[in-house]
Amino acid sequence: MDLQMLIAVISDTHMPRGARRLPDSCVARLGTTDLILHAGDVSTATTLAEMERIGPPVLAVHGNVDDDELTRRLPAARIVDADGARIAMVHDAGPRKRRLARMRRRFPDADAVVFGHSHLPLHEREDGFQIFNPGSPTERRRAGAHTMGLARCTGGSVEFELIELD
Repeated sequence: MDLQMLIAVISDTHMPRGARRLPDSCVARLGTTDLILHAGDVSTATTLAEMERIGPPVLAVHGNVDDDELTRRLPAARIVDADGARIAMVHDAGPRKRRLARMRRRFPDADAVVFGHSHLPLHEREDGFQIFNPGSPTERRRAGAHTMGLARCTGGSVEFELIELD
């Protein structure tokens, strides 16, 4: 039997800002996973360190509002091997039109791309390739709810699930 790797997927936490914090339901889920992927706009190195203290390793890319330290420390893009599934990460995947095809060209060796920036949850797939935006657990903007994602990886495949936190 294949063991499953469970990955939390978050983006656009934009902390600290006022009294903003990760919802308790988000923190609880983060703590039960094997890995946390953050698709940028953490904001500060202190906030990243707080997320790392939750427990699972945190792999992140920098976003457009991250401070200078995070921008130096984190790559603009990366590819993560998750039990044989190759998940690319980038903060801004560009305009909605032809996004899936554009991400497939940019990351030809990836099975999926995780991204953020818009705060709008999205999951599209075509011919075995997927793009996934988990939305934001802290700043929903035009989205209907605060959200995050879970990815289940087994034997080279990945399945995404969007989780509403409200």
